[in-house]
Amino acid sequence: MNIRPALRSDMPQLVPLMRSYIVDFYQRPNPGDAAIEALAIHLLDHPDHGLQFVVIDGQQVVGFATLYFTFSTLQVKRAAILNDLFVHAGARGQKIGESLLRHCITYIREHDFAYLQWETAKDNHIAQALYDKMGAHRNEWLTYEIS
Repeated sequence: MNIRPALRSDMPQLVPLMRSYIVDFYQRPNPGDAAIEALAIHLLDHPDHGLQFVVIDGQQVVGFATLYFTFSTLQVKRAAILNDLFVHAGARGQKIGESLLRHCITYIREHDFAYLQWETAKDNHIAQALYDKMGAHRNEWLTYEIS
């Protein structure tokens, strides 16, 4: 297993994995492969906006994580939002998600980010167990959203 930043050459495997994450896992409407690829390519073309890591097992992309970059005024540093962490159903149970999260944490620490922040669904107890195990804490802020 190898974790590294996504490359353009990963698109044929990364796009279907991202579609599975959006459509199958979160049961959201399919945005279309062109839109998914455009998002991934945007991050490659604009590394100051964020980056994606992929997990390669043999020759297959079996997981990915997406970090978006922002800033913390309170800490006067860049901050990262872990927007996605997904492992293909057939590759789960091998601690790939844990390795991918550790990789993201190492990245933000090595690059002197203020923090790495993410959300999970209230009923996603499996993810919460992983985050608790990793030493993450639930912060005191409430998340609001408007569309």
